[in-house]
Amino acid sequence: MLKSSLRSTVGAFCLGLIAVAGLSATANAAANCIKGDRKPPYTLGWANIYSVPTWMKQTEGTITEQVEALKAQGLVDELVITDAQGDANTQIQQIQSMIDADVDAILLIAGSSTAPARVIADACAKGIAIINFDSLVDTDQVTAKINTDSNQWGDTAAKWLIEKLGGKGKILVLNGPAGISVSDDRRRGADAALAANPGIEILAETNTAYNVAPAQEAVTSLLFAHPEIDGILSLGGALSAGAILAMDKQGRPMVPITGENARQFLELWKEKGLSSWATMQPNWLGGFAAYAAVQALEGKDVPAFVKVPLPIIDDSNIDEYLARAGDFPADGYIYSPWDEELFAKILAEQ
Repeated sequence: MLKSSLRSTVGAFCLGLIAVAGLSATANAAANCIKGDRKPPYTLGWANIYSVPTWMKQTEGTITEQVEALKAQGLVDELVITDAQGDANTQIQQIQSMIDADVDAILLIAGSSTAPARVIADACAKGIAIINFDSLVDTDQVTAKINTDSNQWGDTAAKWLIEKLGGKGKILVLNGPAGISVSDDRRRGADAALAANPGIEILAETNTAYNVAPAQEAVTSLLFAHPEIDGILSLGGALSAGAILAMDKQGRPMVPITGENARQFLELWKEKGLSSWATMQPNWLGGFAAYAAVQALEGKDVPAFVKVPLPIIDDSNIDEYLARAGDFPADGYIYSPWDEELFAKILAEQ
């Protein structure tokens, strides 16, 4: 959030980032996709795969907030928003409409890692900047990809749980939707640690939407099938909250569980005194994408891949997140503060 009251805590998230005051004027990004005589104010397109989940609503909120800041600077005049309602083919059609309208940049969370490749290549060929974030595409015909390291996400979560269980125990693995890059990459990231610890037995796995209700339903069924579990490797915050609610409803003892910065999960963690670990896929990746698009259009250096550091949430700092819970929806995500200074620092350290 672009709120001055929160900026004082940005430094904690930025620990380890290189504090460089300005961005290079080298127009590397302009060599990829950006062509033609594009001048401000720019028109940005936000090709949303779906808007229903709270995480997506919060992400769109950071985009619109950043666009308002860019409008105030005279750099953007319009934000075009589409909603594919979860359909990758619809998203492709909506991207094509943005190409036909000759928007200057497209911000993209991909509904499929492969399906949009052709339309993205078309947009790139026509000189439109493409900033792909969160759920990534397999093509390199984009201006930049912005993301945390999803493999690291899964690896770190698995290692925490394995250590907590002493290298031995029966676990459930909770995944997001199959076929979505961020979900698949998190799961692949856990593979090496799990394979290196044969004492960890995976009883069952799920793939559900990143929402509490389907996760709770899925875990409820798994609990009936498996009367003894020692831990849960959950690779999503809403999934963790659903698992805790399912265990609580059955009167099952709580077990070590990983998760994410979902407000409900963090509140249940504190309320029930859980042994937990979490990280965060920041919603402000959306605002960052809008900022990076304009930087690229202005000829600034935006790397082809921008890696955003993963924070760790544990017993040492969970209270810092919960102290700001009232600023976020009850079913939302408590993400770290952000502003353009943070975005500039992340770009500078790449």
